[in-house]
Amino acid sequence: MDQSGADHFGQLCEIVAKLRAPGGCPWDREQTHDSLLPALIEEAYEIVGALRAKDDANFREELGDLLLLIVMHAEIAREGGRFNIDNVLADVTEKLIRRHPHVFGKSDARDSGAVLKQWEAIKRTEKTGKPVRNASHSDGGGHYLDGLSAALPGLMRAQKVQSKVARVNFDWAEVRDVIAKVEEELGELKQAIASQDRSATGGIRVAAATEQAIEDEIGDLLFAVVNLARKCKLDAESALQAATGKFVARFNRLEDELQAQGKRLGDADLAELDEIWNRIKKMTNAE
Repeated sequence: MDQSGADHFGQLCEIVAKLRAPGGCPWDREQTHDSLLPALIEEAYEIVGALRAKDDANFREELGDLLLLIVMHAEIAREGGRFNIDNVLADVTEKLIRRHPHVFGKSDARDSGAVLKQWEAIKRTEKTGKPVRNASHSDGGGHYLDGLSAALPGLMRAQKVQSKVARVNFDWAEVRDVIAKVEEELGELKQAIASQDRSATGGIRVAAATEQAIEDEIGDLLFAVVNLARKCKLDAESALQAATGKFVARFNRLEDELQAQGKRLGDADLAELDEIWNRIKKMTNAE
């Protein structure tokens, strides 16, 4: 960052402080960490949307909106005497230097795999003696996966867990092994659904048990499919977003086709919808 960039960042911090000060903006002064949380999540998703759309102008704007919220959270913490934005910057700077000894120190880790294992080893060392989320070891050290936030979206959390355990050699050797696991989980889901059909007359308690079994098996299947994406070096969340986007685009064309025929959604039966859908699918596959 050149001097101009540093000046702009300092100006942003000053503006936020003024907005929060007596005589500032009533809305900004009312905000808390909790009240800003939905906006923080929303802005992060909007950044992802702009990036995937390759819209640089919007991407730049959304990065600014997220930066504003980060500065706002730091200002609220400063007002409470807990920490300030300088502490935040100092912490992340020190962490980057500490976790990159192959750049700033004497480590000989050079490929990505070695760097990631080194990163995890350094993180574990840093956690020693510190409170760990969900720690259960008697020595207070916690478990290897304790540092992963349970608040992450399901697909992201699953892939992060799988990637993390793979760094300590808990991983399938080949993609075909993961495919076999997906097929195994699908088979178990089919069995659970068949069991539900057989127990339909078994009463509420039996029905609840089979519903729970189906939910468990669907979860296991999703977890295995995420693992397959990871093993294929794909991001499961991005793959699902792309597939959903493709479905939405095709369904929009289906709706347009119905409107061209003077019909609305709900007027056509499944057979007619399928015929239009398959025609659209063939056209989009050929494009």
